[in-house]
Amino acid sequence: MKDITASKSFSSEEVRKGLVVPLMEEFYTIQGEGFHTGLSAYFVRIGGCDVGCHWCDVKESWNPDTHPPTPIEHIVNNASKYSDTVVVTGGEPLTWDMTPLVSALQSKGMKVHVETSGAYPLTGSWDWICLSPKKTAPPKANYYDHANELKVIIHNLNDFKWAEQHAVLVGEQCQLFLQPEWSKRKEMMPLIVDYVMKNPHWRVSLQTHKYLNIP
Repeated sequence: MKDITASKSFSSEEVRKGLVVPLMEEFYTIQGEGFHTGLSAYFVRIGGCDVGCHWCDVKESWNPDTHPPTPIEHIVNNASKYSDTVVVTGGEPLTWDMTPLVSALQSKGMKVHVETSGAYPLTGSWDWICLSPKKTAPPKANYYDHANELKVIIHNLNDFKWAEQHAVLVGEQCQLFLQPEWSKRKEMMPLIVDYVMKNPHWRVSLQTHKYLNIP
């Protein structure tokens, strides 16, 4: 775990316990991807990720030292003004202990979702877990039993095989989605459509927020 407390008034112990997190941004918008597409939600983007996807569209989230250490009370207070659904994303939010943040949000009656690669230990009792596995750092084994949604990014043809490798590991109730990597969407979307029609246990996910030009 990186030390994000330098020159700040927070201790390493507060960071270790998840009482303070590197907050990149927070905003109220429409969920654009996966099972909850179209649902209004408050997004909390946590800084810090060393999974290293070359096509990541938020590389500025990778270095936690560039994002202010923020007490979770600040996040909870802001989120409660906007929505009863909170989506925690990154970066890779499970780089940090998410238990205090999730518990604090739920204590205010909010449903808390997470999007994670599963590369770090699972912390927090989430209402919805979207597992989006990455080849550079595959998920920890216990994520498969807890995942409500499996969302695989399709960047090339080999990613279809990668998707099926994970689909056999999740529970029967887990929702399965294939989503084109944004820069390859014109090339991969016809292949995804064809694949889903031949393999109807999968569904198509689009980054609809980018088409709508919203966060």
